[in-house]
Amino acid sequence: MTNGGGCGILFWKKRGVCVTKEEVLRTYFGYSSFRAGQERIIDAVLAGRDCLCVMPTGAGKSVCYQVPALLLPGVTVVISPLISLMKDQVSALLHNGIRAAYLNSSLTPAQYDLALSRMAQGQYKIVYVAPERLDTPSFRAVCARLCIPFVAVDEAHCVSQWGQDFRPGYLKIRAFTDFLPERPTVAALTATATAAVRRDIAAILDLHDPVAVTTGFDRPNLFFGVRHPQSKEEETLAFVREHPGQSGIVYCNTRSAVESVCERLCRAGIPVTRYHAGLSDEERQRNQEDFVCDRVQVMVATNAFGMGIDKPDVSFVLHYNMPKNPESYYQEAGRAGRDGMPAECVLLYSGRDVHTNRYMIEHGEPNPELTPAQAHTVREQELDRLRKMTFYCTTTDCLRAFLLRYFGEETGKGGEYGDNCGNCSNCLRARRLAGEQAAMPEQPDGTDVTDAARHMLGLIAATGQRYGMLTVIDALRGSKSEKIRRFRLDRQADYGALSELSAQQVRAIFEEMTARGYVRIGGGEYPAAMLGPRAQALTEGGERLWVRLPREKEKAAGRKKSAGAAKTGTADAAAPQESELMRRLRRLRMEIATREGVPAYVIFPNSTLYVMCISLPTRRESFLLLPGVGQVKCDKYGRMFCDLIREYLDEQKRNGGTGNG
Repeated sequence: MTNGGGCGILFWKKRGVCVTKEEVLRTYFGYSSFRAGQERIIDAVLAGRDCLCVMPTGAGKSVCYQVPALLLPGVTVVISPLISLMKDQVSALLHNGIRAAYLNSSLTPAQYDLALSRMAQGQYKIVYVAPERLDTPSFRAVCARLCIPFVAVDEAHCVSQWGQDFRPGYLKIRAFTDFLPERPTVAALTATATAAVRRDIAAILDLHDPVAVTTGFDRPNLFFGVRHPQSKEEETLAFVREHPGQSGIVYCNTRSAVESVCERLCRAGIPVTRYHAGLSDEERQRNQEDFVCDRVQVMVATNAFGMGIDKPDVSFVLHYNMPKNPESYYQEAGRAGRDGMPAECVLLYSGRDVHTNRYMIEHGEPNPELTPAQAHTVREQELDRLRKMTFYCTTTDCLRAFLLRYFGEETGKGGEYGDNCGNCSNCLRARRLAGEQAAMPEQPDGTDVTDAARHMLGLIAATGQRYGMLTVIDALRGSKSEKIRRFRLDRQADYGALSELSAQQVRAIFEEMTARGYVRIGGGEYPAAMLGPRAQALTEGGERLWVRLPREKEKAAGRKKSAGAAKTGTADAAAPQESELMRRLRRLRMEIATREGVPAYVIFPNSTLYVMCISLPTRRESFLLLPGVGQVKCDKYGRMFCDLIREYLDEQKRNGGTGNG
């Protein structure tokens, strides 16, 4: 690819053919369609419109600036607050075949000069910088000679003094954009920002008539819970033991609590590490890398850890202490489940947390960048947010609805959930609090539809959880409608898998899966079918699903089930072996990641491995259809993973489909 010319050209050309945003998404990022809000932001940026984007963690904010960066000429500058975040982003981009770099204090002078020189030569499409770097003479000198059509401001809430993560360096951004020979398009992106903070962002960055895109704050895959334990340490140990082998973060308010909890988990044999400001820079970095690279299972940390961590497969976030405000809580809890898989966010509450937080607010050192009047206003706002956080911990109402209302999202009659989300501790009570839900008993007069249910989960996962119930049903039944063809659902591995069942039967299965928590409905204006909190229990945990289907079709359902078993070479009891396949896929991924010196999720996230277990690709063509598999990754890793899956299936055949492999 070559640049199309000056800053006015809005795309690259490949052999004389315009490259579209859809081609970029498929080729470099491995996805066939955009998520909610992404396309609108990308189109606005390509049209030269400033943007203010509020999307929940894990909703794909980075794609909103990475895709236009590849379509626009010149260099896109991304302003990011933390070194670790820049490193993770650049590493992921390089593995996707995208030329990118970062400029920050982690580089030696020689490394910095080399990166800056390559930037000046136009060797990068995307350059990440810390806000403090924007006014340095060497950086400005290079930028003054470059075409910089687009500046993206990540974690934009840091620009507002009324936000919980105010960072004075962000005040330099406007001066930088004003300095450039031609003002670039500016996009501000954040996951947590109240209406007041959003207004502040637009004013401080001088956004010109920005396109405002707020996709909602809801994270349907997250379970929210509050517990009031007698012993927090014992509750923490019990909770971690409920998640064997899963990555998780335990947040504590103080260094001493971090040390105590870390020691308790270590004595219990849990692979654990710690992170707080009292450790040396070297130890913090080493411990962070151990967690990110899956050398330890649990990170116990203060709130100093996390904002710059792009680890998508965190399965739980446990708050040992109550945070000072809902913004901090939602941001920290939102580090779970970024891969879209079900995850848990549980807070351990005691009245002492309230007193501790109040003391820290009233006696903490004010921000030196603020005037006394501003400092007083901020303190009063912090106390008000503390009261709201306390109410969250003590209310008997829906926890999810409380959080969404706090961020200005409607949850009443016109909202998605009303007063019951079905996926928080207050809505599910003690049954879901303890994470204990018995498998459904077999119904003698029902039909075992487990295989059909797994096909449904496979299609939902493989298509990014973005299509409604009716579309999912049509695709599973092999519809040849224009809509199915337009969305390329007829190319999915599970397309037509339930063609022998009627639409009413598939709908009955869908509704039963929704009632049992395997599937949930979410997605705002156009509700989408999504993986429920118990999806993995059906695909990897060995649970089975029985549904009363219309009698006239039960035989057909049985034939389909048998046909599916014959196709894969596995018997009806094969599902529990998917976890064995997942372990093998993880092991291969870790070997590759270790060899290349990157975190495992940079190779493939867990969500992609999960779809591999369901769709079982053994050829390059089918591997390329997996979500998160672009052209570059397919070329680099496709053969290794396809060979492993093929060997696994052959092994199952030799063992008669008993899963003894």
